[in-house]
Amino acid sequence: MILVADTDCIASAKALPFFENIKIVEFNEANISAARNLGIAEAAGEIVAFIDDDAVSEPTWLRYLISGFHDADVVAAGGFVIGRNGISFQWKARSVDCCGVASALEVDPEKISVLTPQNGRAIKTEGTNMALRRDAIAQLGGFDPTFRFYLDETDVNFRLMKAGYRTAIVPLAQVHHGYKASATRRSDRVPMDLFEIGASIAVFLRKHAPDQTHEASLTSARSEQKQRALRHMVDGRIEPRDVGRLMATFERGVEDGKVRSLDAMDFLVFARSGFEPMPQQVFGEQVVLSGRPWDRTALLAKADSVVKSGKRVSLFIFSTTARAHRVQFTKQGIWMQTGGLFGRSERSGRRFKLRSRRQKLSLELSRLAKQRDFKTEGA
Repeated sequence: MILVADTDCIASAKALPFFENIKIVEFNEANISAARNLGIAEAAGEIVAFIDDDAVSEPTWLRYLISGFHDADVVAAGGFVIGRNGISFQWKARSVDCCGVASALEVDPEKISVLTPQNGRAIKTEGTNMALRRDAIAQLGGFDPTFRFYLDETDVNFRLMKAGYRTAIVPLAQVHHGYKASATRRSDRVPMDLFEIGASIAVFLRKHAPDQTHEASLTSARSEQKQRALRHMVDGRIEPRDVGRLMATFERGVEDGKVRSLDAMDFLVFARSGFEPMPQQVFGEQVVLSGRPWDRTALLAKADSVVKSGKRVSLFIFSTTARAHRVQFTKQGIWMQTGGLFGRSERSGRRFKLRSRRQKLSLELSRLAKQRDFKTEGA
């Protein structure tokens, strides 16, 4: 495992029991592409998988994601990304055009789809849930540091397409993605600054789109960002004056992106040390705990004890309501799902349905079986 992080994050990571077995790369710049390149340079394995600091993977994530490379001509693989409620998908399969605009792709929701780019559209992977063949991305020079945090993986997708590579979409490789507060956005997804978004769009257009499409694409992106800001204003998250301020940062970013140097990207060096497997791996059984809201404190204490014994825990707390369900991964390492006994988990389901407690638990265990390795026969 390789951790590329700033000084504070590395200090926090020292509390991990396996910290001594992590390759640590200290990096304090706000440039995710450069950070990823440092990680690739330290990687000695055949496949490099990426996850962000505001994401948590399901226990089976890597097993599924790596299975996407069974075909020798697959160089990239990406999975599905779950949003803030822990259940609904934020992103599934998508393709992307030369202007950086993504569109949904229909794929089998459980099977691997190996896709070949067509009609000038690259196969999209998400930076928080993707993997690449180490040698292939090293030969391409890694991620382009000109993209400091936006469209960085999309640029890689386009360069992979131009090199003739294929991508596997692996729906069962799932990651939960939150939104960590930063200098550019709040934890509730409200943008604080659109400079890098504007700059990255301008750079992406220069690299991949015909010149005659640039102005129309920028006009469309400008409208999209303004509508985004206005939605936050209407919902009371920002004030009217903030809309103009945000759009001004977007425009400054566009102008900066129009003149950023597009340097040639050199082959990434080989790792300084060999592949080092993690000596501490969690293969403990998946324990299921469930109960009512008034048992929450006792259930959490029991779950914490089980985690400390080396096992995994999924805790289900159902109230006698029709509340929609939410999932979170706690700091203690517990998968906790809360919501109403009669409420829905998947948002496409019915808002209310009478069920017994046993029926509801069985339903949720079946829904999550492939991500958590539940043994559903006795559920």
